[in-house]
Amino acid sequence: MTNHKVFSAKDCESFIETKSFHKLCSVFKTLKTSKGHFVLVLATPGTGKSANIYEALSLLDLNIHDAHLFIDTDSRPGDVFRIFWNILKDDMGVKTKEEAYKKASEYDLVLFADSFLDSEYIDYNKMGLGLWTEENGPRTFPLYFKVLYEYLKHYRELKKINIVAQTSWIIKFRGVRYNILTDLNFISKILVFLLKRLFQVVRISYTKEEMIKIIRNHSIEISNEKIEECIEKYGNRPRFIFNALDKE
Repeated sequence: MTNHKVFSAKDCESFIETKSFHKLCSVFKTLKTSKGHFVLVLATPGTGKSANIYEALSLLDLNIHDAHLFIDTDSRPGDVFRIFWNILKDDMGVKTKEEAYKKASEYDLVLFADSFLDSEYIDYNKMGLGLWTEENGPRTFPLYFKVLYEYLKHYRELKKINIVAQTSWIIKFRGVRYNILTDLNFISKILVFLLKRLFQVVRISYTKEEMIKIIRNHSIEISNEKIEECIEKYGNRPRFIFNALDKE
């Protein structure tokens, strides 16, 4: 079965442009000429955050640093913070945090996408921040306090850097994964409202017409009835639909 996870523009074959994609491109264009932006890309898991991000970056020819993270399930928050900085400094060819901040400012943006959040798809013996957070629950909170302290301590340096992050806050209920930022109606709306006060937020979503185009582009022979069935069962989440169609 094809793995529909996206780690680069090369994985976005036959991409269908949507209203959300054009909005994302509009935001990304500003990163070429100005600094100090922090862009959060939100969507329900399986919607295609990475596909939209990498396609937009490729189209706009932005110079990026794609951050990576490989950790173990039993890594403690302090370990994760240390591993992140060690990997970042190695990737950038520097020795100190100060040099890393300076190097990061030379890029149009620093990206935190699947290679950072879902790196278990790259190395099955490790995991990314998303799965680590999901499996460790409240024990991960100290990491975010460390990140907040780092942000406040290096606020001036960060004003010279653009950051783009795809963001999910996943919980499990009766075996089903939910993104608190998109799937819980009123609660999600409140949280996104608060995030918009602090960051530039772009939500990836599709109309029914856009979903039909996306599915037909993946499987030309599919019937209208099958398309309706897929959308009814999986919602507007192309990756889940593609995986199901591949199994059939």
